[in-house]
Amino acid sequence: MSRTRSSPAASDEATEEVGLPLALCRVAIDTYRENVAYLNRDCDLYRAEGFQALSKVEVRTNGQRILATLNVVDDVAIVGHTQLGLSEDAFALLGVEEGHPVSVSQAELPVSIPALRRKIAGERLSRRDFREIVQDIAELRYSKIELTAFVVACELGELDREEVFYLSDAMGRVGRRLDWHEHPVVDKHCIGGIPGNRTSMLVVPIVAAHGLLCPKTSSRAITSPSGTADTMEVLAKVEVPFEELGELVRTHRGCVAWGGTSKLSPADDVLIAVERPLSIDSPGQMVASILSKKVAAGSTHLLLDIPVGPHAKVRSMPEARRLRKLFEFVAGRMGLVLDVVITDGSQPIGRGIGPVLEARDVMRVLTNHPDAPMDLRQKSLRLAGRMLEFDPDIRGGDGFSIARDILDSGRALEKMQAIIRAQGEKPFDLDNPELAPHQFEVLAPQEGVVIAIDNLRLAQIARLAGAPKAKGAGIDLLTQIGDRVEQGQPLYRVHAAFRSERGFAYQCSERDGGYSIGQHDQITRLNVEF
Repeated sequence: MSRTRSSPAASDEATEEVGLPLALCRVAIDTYRENVAYLNRDCDLYRAEGFQALSKVEVRTNGQRILATLNVVDDVAIVGHTQLGLSEDAFALLGVEEGHPVSVSQAELPVSIPALRRKIAGERLSRRDFREIVQDIAELRYSKIELTAFVVACELGELDREEVFYLSDAMGRVGRRLDWHEHPVVDKHCIGGIPGNRTSMLVVPIVAAHGLLCPKTSSRAITSPSGTADTMEVLAKVEVPFEELGELVRTHRGCVAWGGTSKLSPADDVLIAVERPLSIDSPGQMVASILSKKVAAGSTHLLLDIPVGPHAKVRSMPEARRLRKLFEFVAGRMGLVLDVVITDGSQPIGRGIGPVLEARDVMRVLTNHPDAPMDLRQKSLRLAGRMLEFDPDIRGGDGFSIARDILDSGRALEKMQAIIRAQGEKPFDLDNPELAPHQFEVLAPQEGVVIAIDNLRLAQIARLAGAPKAKGAGIDLLTQIGDRVEQGQPLYRVHAAFRSERGFAYQCSERDGGYSIGQHDQITRLNVEF
């Protein structure tokens, strides 16, 4: 028996007048990608309809509909008896002015709830089940409780590889799918967890300067001190209207833009909002998140970076190899050519952690500056070289030298400058970047050799200092693993936006500065497969 669903954006004249009309009011609360509606407890509609807090409601006006989670308030200063309040995101989606009449009714139960219940019970789901679940998630039909139940059920149930493919495929099919009408279309992605790892901002101009099409849509930071989009935003606008993005990419062969405007795999953005606070990043959900967006973005070839280290997302080589096999299986089923590289994730890449400091590192590499961080340069060249070998005219093993020639000749810098101008250039002084004003240094507690660096701890300290919201906040690394230090020598310098944030970051570093000092023979070397 076939099941039908109605679109939340569809016009329905018959239901437009259902329910007592209320006056729309904007409630200035950022609910982070969740539509929330607010009704006063003494509202006639609240009592008549038998609404319950946290239930889903449908809000309609002018032929537009949105689904929202209901919150009940008792303060008329927030929402009056004849008003419906909407959170910032929900208000923007509805697209009408305050005071406009709206109708509210209870939302229908999502079609996929029976499948969700089976997954909670530990059952294996079909391709159709995942398509229905993802469709309901993308249409915001799930409450936060239902979303959390789905994420946790997938985590505990450990999706088998067929289920991971079903989830990835379903997520890639909901929302926009781009077609660039050429082949190959290349992209690069890192699974994350390594501070300062801004290789994408170097790989894109190198590959684009060669002529390959590389439309890089990147994310903003959620739990890290900076995402690629946050760092690129120091140099240029990243919120490029979707209609302009295509022309920009075709003209310059690449971009570094925020992916939020593209509406690619929208269910992924909803799921991430639940996964990150729970610190859930299971292999199956990671694969689905990454591959669905790349396929939806029109990529035909993907280079995937899996860093391995004691304080990275992936802690061991056997774990990295298992993850690589899962990525390769699902990518193959989705028709995506995939090259996976396993890299050293034992310490941050580059010298800066935080948007301005990372932008400084990127521009130093592009300009062949004498103080350019060599680890960022070398890793970026290796990744760019592997990507260049997606070009059928480049022989395997030749990519690195071609990438190096493009960088050393200044062609990569020229390409990056052209992309920056096209996206909307912002002022940036490479030699005197605008850093947050409140500083302190973390000093070596003893003489010895830096034998380990805790990526997670440094990321936490940088965020407490204000990154990425404060672009100039973060950490300037002065030492790396293997460096010999004297007692009292600065290990790194913290830049904080406000005195209070300096205090929070300082207290955190006092408890644990993230550095281990010992003897040279205590350094653990990773046998990565780059």
